Amino acid sequence: MALQINPSILSADFSRLAEEAKAVEGADWLHVDVMDNHFVPNLTLGVPVVEALGKATDTPLDCHLMIEDPDRWAPQYVEAGAGSVTFHAEAAAAPVRLAREIRAKGARASMALKPATPIDPYEDLLPELDMVLVMTVEPGFGGQAFLDIMLPKIRRTRELISKHGLELWLQVDGGVSASTIERCAEAGADVFVAGSAVYGADDPAKAVRELRDLARQATPGLRRAEDGPATAR
Repeated sequence: MALQINPSILSADFSRLAEEAKAVEGADWLHVDVMDNHFVPNLTLGVPVVEALGKATDTPLDCHLMIEDPDRWAPQYVEAGAGSVTFHAEAAAAPVRLAREIRAKGARASMALKPATPIDPYEDLLPELDMVLVMTVEPGFGGQAFLDIMLPKIRRTRELISKHGLELWLQVDGGVSASTIERCAEAGADVFVAGSAVYGADDPAKAVRELRDLARQATPGLRRAEDGPATAR
């Protein structure tokens, strides 16, 4: 299990996405927030931009779909070049079937949970997934304050993953920064999405390294992210 930092381009300059992607090429993944202005009250980008980003960077793309009807749309993001596709439990009509389709197309399958959505009802689905995303803010906008009340949910998710002996990654997204990442790591997260904490820094690549170091200090037993590739399922 490796600690991973995934900068979110939601906090990047959308007029210079190719350059912004290159600015964080030391990161493990590039987190791409897809919003449809229906599932969440914001509109960002879609399949064509993901496809263009994939051609502009060697960093694998981690697409977080905050959209309605992911059963229909998620496979298209794999075809566009995403190496990991996350759908929301609250939006998917057939999550097991969707996860299997994403995997069959060659990407990692991930399921996200809004802050009010508990993990326990989805325990039986965990073996079908490669990652679980626990949102630590309400999805829809970047720059929100971290919700400390999500820490017990992160711990519970890690407990269930360990209970079943699974090699699932546990991602957190929302308000992750130098002041919150250690708490997330201590609770059991190993994949950290950071937006403004990276792209708001003078040196985004340095910010990625510093965040990884802080997470590693909180979880000394975890293997260094640099020790092996993060992209293999």
